Amino acid sequence: MSVSLAPALSYAFARDHGVVVLDPGPPVRVGMRPDASATALLEVRRLFGAGLELVTLEPQAFEAEIARSYAISAQATRSLADDVGTAEDLDSLASGAATTADLLDGQDDAPVIRLINGLIGEAIRHNASDIHIDPYESHVGVRLRVDGELREVLRIGARAAPRLVSRVKVMARLDIAERRLPQDGRLSVTLGGRTVDVRVATLPARGGERVVMRLLDRSENLQRLEQLGLAPAQLGGLRRALGHQHGIVLVTGPTGSGKTTTLYAALGQLNDGTRSILTIEDPVEYGVDGISQTQVNARIGMTFATGLRAILRHDPNVIMIGEIRDAETARIAVQASLTGHLVLSSVHTNDAVGAITRLRDMGIEPYLLASTLRCVLAQRLVRRLCPHCRQPTEPGPAQRALLDAAGHAGATVYEPAGCASCGGTGYTGRVGIHELVEIDADLRRMIHDQAPEDLMTAHIRRGSQAILDAGLTAAAHGVTSLSDVLRTCGPDAVH
Repeated sequence: MSVSLAPALSYAFARDHGVVVLDPGPPVRVGMRPDASATALLEVRRLFGAGLELVTLEPQAFEAEIARSYAISAQATRSLADDVGTAEDLDSLASGAATTADLLDGQDDAPVIRLINGLIGEAIRHNASDIHIDPYESHVGVRLRVDGELREVLRIGARAAPRLVSRVKVMARLDIAERRLPQDGRLSVTLGGRTVDVRVATLPARGGERVVMRLLDRSENLQRLEQLGLAPAQLGGLRRALGHQHGIVLVTGPTGSGKTTTLYAALGQLNDGTRSILTIEDPVEYGVDGISQTQVNARIGMTFATGLRAILRHDPNVIMIGEIRDAETARIAVQASLTGHLVLSSVHTNDAVGAITRLRDMGIEPYLLASTLRCVLAQRLVRRLCPHCRQPTEPGPAQRALLDAAGHAGATVYEPAGCASCGGTGYTGRVGIHELVEIDADLRRMIHDQAPEDLMTAHIRRGSQAILDAGLTAAAHGVTSLSDVLRTCGPDAVH
């Protein structure tokens, strides 16, 4: 089976000469960068043997069009899956494995290589955060995580699993002979000039090695605080906390709730050239100019605690700890804040009060926690309804009661429908919902006196809304669906 993926005009020629075929016509519509040469246009005319209709594209529009025109389609990717046979050996998989080569630059003859390229390309086009390759006894399942949800995009015969996994391991410079132990690596790819870092993790499983690839787009600008979806009062409170010279600012939530994005946005607010900002992360997800970033490496003893001790000897003003996971890291973070440093970090808890009790359970003395904690931001990510196909719906009695209690009596809520714009899912992208707790004098006294969690929660609710209420507000404004809010927040968010 042979599948032609490349248009008549090669990607390399189109990219280098600044021309791209928009419509083969007739007449042939050709998009051209301002620097496109007459020679290139003559070559296009010779190739198609027809008159040309020229359209000038600005460089950014040209890059977007060339990526769209030459990207491997989902249908072609599925067709390639049928081509992954048994003739390839590991040497042929390794040949030509240029880890930073542009995925659109030519088409490799090895079907497994073309399949991997197609999978990564499709994931990038759909703004997927992860690619899952799951081997089972009867087949290999390939899924993309888009907007927090996994979707199966491909199912291949089980015999393809070793070749598929080996190719990924070669690209990430992992040991292809080691199949009994988990491995971690990374690689860089480009798709039409869009550079993406890919973190690769393998795990031995019953059907073979399982692979997860996390995609981090370098070309995406880091978000600013005002882009996070915080309510005006929450944004003001967070900025007040970041304005302190010392103390601890915590971001909390489950895995995949956008904590790292929020921490980077906070660092962007502080990164004005007048402060020394150092981070210790696992791993460093985005490189930021003006910030010194250090990566954890537990295999050589470089833990959060070890790196944090070293950072304190480098005269920082601001320290960002990717995550407080253990008592030792928590103690050093508290000591750093006591000695005049602003410390930003994250913990895994369901709500803001849970972060306070978690640190207390780690052995942090209540009087130290009370004097150092500035604010806690709890957050979730809910899926944004597609504006083109959302449909009004009547919530059930229990859901209507929740809306009424949150002050949204009579609000119109919407449900997903699915259309071509959103790929039939009814959703497009995600938006944050938040709960911000500023540590005021009363709450500080309660922390110091080791007040139980329910009393602290009751005090907090007098001044800030629960994360569920923030989600209900988003649903009442038509941003997301009520079902997605309840799915994301769950009963733990109800106070």
